[in-house]
Amino acid sequence: MPANENGKYMKSSVNVEWHKNMHFVSNVNGIEIHLDADEAAGGENLGPRPKPLILTALGGCTGMDIVSILKKMQVEIEYFNVKVEGVSEDEHPKRYTSMHLIYEIKAGNLSKDKLEKAISLSIEKYCSVRATLAPAVQITYEYLIRD
Repeated sequence: MPANENGKYMKSSVNVEWHKNMHFVSNVNGIEIHLDADEAAGGENLGPRPKPLILTALGGCTGMDIVSILKKMQVEIEYFNVKVEGVSEDEHPKRYTSMHLIYEIKAGNLSKDKLEKAISLSIEKYCSVRATLAPAVQITYEYLIRD
């Protein structure tokens, strides 16, 4: 395992336990996440499929970064949403080749400069999920400021 910039290792792990059919349960930070397939694939639809959770992880990671950064800039967030779209290959393993983030925000005292700075810091420096996916997955974004 390679060391980080401080010469230390950082290890994470989760347990993903099979329950029945295609139903698995993972415990992440003490919270259960149920995974399953739809009925056509032998599941019972008891949870999301694993692959879209990659999109969720990216949206959550960059979203948390941006909210944190904007709060430090004393922006008063009223509404914030991250929509993540993924494009997959047609052939197996059907990996994501690109993802597009659409940030929607409504906030008092928000300038485009502040929002662009927050997004840039997340995408280029802080979001570990984005860093994990790149350069294998092309990641683009846009933002919409709501009135």
